[in-house]
Amino acid sequence: MLNRRKFIERSAAAGMLSLLPSVLKSNTLSGKVPVKKQLPVIISTWKHGIPANAEAMKTLQSGGKVLDAVEKGVMVVEADPENHSVGIGGLPDRDGHVTLDASIMAPDGNAGSVCFLENIVHPVSVARLVMEKTPHVILAGEGALQFAVESGFKEQNLLTPGAEKAWKEWLEKSHYDPVTNWENEPNKYHDTIGLLAVNENGELAGACTTSGLAFKLHGRVGDSPIIGAGLFVDNEVGGATATGMGELVMKTLGSFLVVELMRNGRTPQQACEEAVMRIVKKDPENKRRQVGYIAVSKNGETGAFSLQPGFNYALHQGGENILIDSKSHY
Repeated sequence: MLNRRKFIERSAAAGMLSLLPSVLKSNTLSGKVPVKKQLPVIISTWKHGIPANAEAMKTLQSGGKVLDAVEKGVMVVEADPENHSVGIGGLPDRDGHVTLDASIMAPDGNAGSVCFLENIVHPVSVARLVMEKTPHVILAGEGALQFAVESGFKEQNLLTPGAEKAWKEWLEKSHYDPVTNWENEPNKYHDTIGLLAVNENGELAGACTTSGLAFKLHGRVGDSPIIGAGLFVDNEVGGATATGMGELVMKTLGSFLVVELMRNGRTPQQACEEAVMRIVKKDPENKRRQVGYIAVSKNGETGAFSLQPGFNYALHQGGENILIDSKSHY
């Protein structure tokens, strides 16, 4: 029979166990250690993530830093005039201005971003200079443009003939109602590229860049340049990035939430699902809009989840660069 002291000790231990999250109990107290996936790994949003991933992996394999990899990866999409959601060729706001948002985060936790930036093809590179050359995190509008020009960036008209044609067609009705999935309706509205990378040493970085919601109010800024909303990286834990309706992401600080859930024992997949459910519970617009999250842990495990069907993401790992359809809440 147990003596009184041992009975109390075991009862106390059982009580403490009951207070721990179920994920933490199953993964940690049972002795299970998260399986280390093959590194490096690169994950990004939507089908334009395939060429972005390829460029990012090329950078890593040639000896580049993980921060270089995420920047160069998304630059591929920024420079594609056929992509109407990022960089040159992005669809304009309701007044005909192409305005860009971007952010970047380094393994040391440093971050930089720009928002409401016009006439610069690569806002992610301006965001990196904000991070590295200034004491600030965000520069906006004319100030961001001034900084870019002073830093050697050349101004360029970003409104391509195709984007201008789409805008003029929209002006005929001027009805603003963002559709659910950009990729499923390639002649309409919006999306983003967010890209996360972990190198062979387990160092993380991330980048996110977009032209935002098409035909938005002039001056609108989305979640992409907001650290903790559209992008968040913590080298101790992992990283996350978002795509879709930025207003829903900002209201829940989605990417920060995903990383914090991972810090508290959730897998990347579990964290993405819980962050989507936070939107479902908090915002009545969730049934009409799309939000997707992708995440990667420091050990190379990945996850993705969205509100609506139709979200896909690109994963480059173990020598393969493939497009995967995400699971969704609805």
